[in-house]
Amino acid sequence: MLTREQFVGPWAGLPIAWTALAPDCRFDEATYRADVARCCAAGVPGVYTGGTTGEFYALEIEEFRAVTDATVGECHAAGVPAMIGCTATHTAGVIRRARYAAEAGADAIQVALPFWMEVPDAEVLPFFTAVSAAVRGMPITIYETLRARKAIPLEIHRAIHEAVPAVIGVKANDGTVGKTPEGCAAISEWYNVFVGEPALAELGPHGAVGSCSSLVYQNPRIVLQAAELLRDQRWEELAAWTDRLRRLIVEGLAPCLAAGLVDSALDRVLGLSAGFLRTSLHCRPPYPSATPEQLEGFRGWLRAHDPEFLELE
Repeated sequence: MLTREQFVGPWAGLPIAWTALAPDCRFDEATYRADVARCCAAGVPGVYTGGTTGEFYALEIEEFRAVTDATVGECHAAGVPAMIGCTATHTAGVIRRARYAAEAGADAIQVALPFWMEVPDAEVLPFFTAVSAAVRGMPITIYETLRARKAIPLEIHRAIHEAVPAVIGVKANDGTVGKTPEGCAAISEWYNVFVGEPALAELGPHGAVGSCSSLVYQNPRIVLQAAELLRDQRWEELAAWTDRLRRLIVEGLAPCLAAGLVDSALDRVLGLSAGFLRTSLHCRPPYPSATPEQLEGFRGWLRAHDPEFLELE
């Protein structure tokens, strides 16, 4: 079982490999397993799927099981912990996925609040309590995002910590309390805080310990070096790295962002840019995918402005 001491970043948050576009879009297990194994061999602290990059919202339950088995199997063969995202639109759906992940041997699960309608404050703690009870205290991380239609208040985070000790971490996104210096400092007393890499230099001094990362499979060597800066509290060097990273995102991915690409589509461009991943470029429809031309455009920007990201060795 995953502990707080083990749950430090960057964890590789992998996209699903698909065999083809609609109507025959199917899970490409062989390619996906190879991508998981490649991340493990690169030395990442952990691998997870079932977040937004892993398109949990586009998986049928049978596909969820196949992805879970592939992730856990490849990770454990390499001695690397695996975390499975189990988010669904209702408590029973989350529990069904969480129980399967536990049976498959996952080291932790990640759960966002059900998201079709906003969960009232009074139901947040009962939700996490029910999920934890269903998997007998298996480690849980909270995927906190405004796509779930609410930010969890600090006092409810405190109540979760006191009532559900299985919660060991939170992935804090924009608009949530853990993405502020004060909130990050408070929550990090209770469980580990993950934020996006561009925020690590700002929030590392306040307790953030890593990221659920797409950049780590763009170039593991560079991102794992940055993780050492975070662990060693070398804040000035880390700030220079996050400035470099912001430029990569704001300038390098600008055409993709302008085209309306988000999350899994962007992360596939990152992972494929230097050739580290072998996943498909496309997302499951109707969600938009990057084009080969957009991928090559990003590679061109890297060649001109930050070629080290194309150098895997």
